[in-house]
Amino acid sequence: MKTIAIWGVASGLGATMAEYFHNHGFKVIGIARNPDKNARLAELGIQTISCDATVQHEVQAAVESLPTGSWVVSTMGSFRADVPVDYIGHRYLIDALESRGISRFLLVTSLGCGESWQYLSDGAKAAFGAAVREKSLAEAWLKSSKLDFTILRPGGLKDGAATGQAQLSQGTEVHGLINRIDVADLTRQLLERINSIGQTYQCVDPSLTY
Repeated sequence: MKTIAIWGVASGLGATMAEYFHNHGFKVIGIARNPDKNARLAELGIQTISCDATVQHEVQAAVESLPTGSWVVSTMGSFRADVPVDYIGHRYLIDALESRGISRFLLVTSLGCGESWQYLSDGAKAAFGAAVREKSLAEAWLKSSKLDFTILRPGGLKDGAATGQAQLSQGTEVHGLINRIDVADLTRQLLERINSIGQTYQCVDPSLTY
């Protein structure tokens, strides 16, 4: 049974990821500052680790407890937090994974990161541009690491059943929405593809409307 460690499982996309991978036969280790916020983890019997990713020694301890062959996914993010986790938390995580010898890592950021910043509207930049810039720094740190990484930038996240219509793309301007469960499915597909290593993808679902 493959082990996958998912950071940010207390809510949102990370919570969806944890349940998705559990249902697909993976041994899931869920990591969050307060995993007890997600009662579903205990119901499913998912192992959890409490970790404040803005505290370096906590990140190092959490990573040390993972099997070396684990896949690692991070959905961590913080909107207007006093100490945003988006960059520093991922910097600590990436460094700890390198030291531990755990190489396969998929980072979930968002549309607008990196070179796609130019495609964000002025309104979006004003509303959540600071978080996007933090995530862009995390991407840059990851790209200069030794990890076998993949970066996934989803559009606006929604709850809902899988549509099977979500699309991956690279290097083009895209806008749109995507259900969290479809992001989880694309994450699994990308982790299973050797040719996704070192690549950055966007994903939206053209069947969804605002």
